[in-house]
Amino acid sequence: MKVLVCDSISSRAVERMRKAGLDVDVRDKITPEELLVAIPEYDAMVVRSRTKVRKPVLDAATNLKVIVRGGVGVDNVDLHAAAARGMGPSLGAPADA
Repeated sequence: MKVLVCDSISSRAVERMRKAGLDVDVRDKITPEELLVAIPEYDAMVVRSRTKVRKPVLDAATNLKVIVRGGVGVDNVDLHAAAARGMGPSLGAPADA
């Protein structure tokens, strides 16, 4: 499974995902424009509060199966657009994810 980490998270979290066999790309400075181009190749994405996962991103995310939101709240994820694709966010660990 190919995972795009869009915001900064702990290096331990990235290491654990890789040890679990996930193909993880950390692009914690990715711009909205770059995200639209990159997202089709990923199965999962990890976001915190910086990255906005709106309908255009979800429309472009042809392989996306899960959105992991680290921290508190999901105001940066378009829940209606995600639900229309059959997915909701998976809430990760709070604050220091």
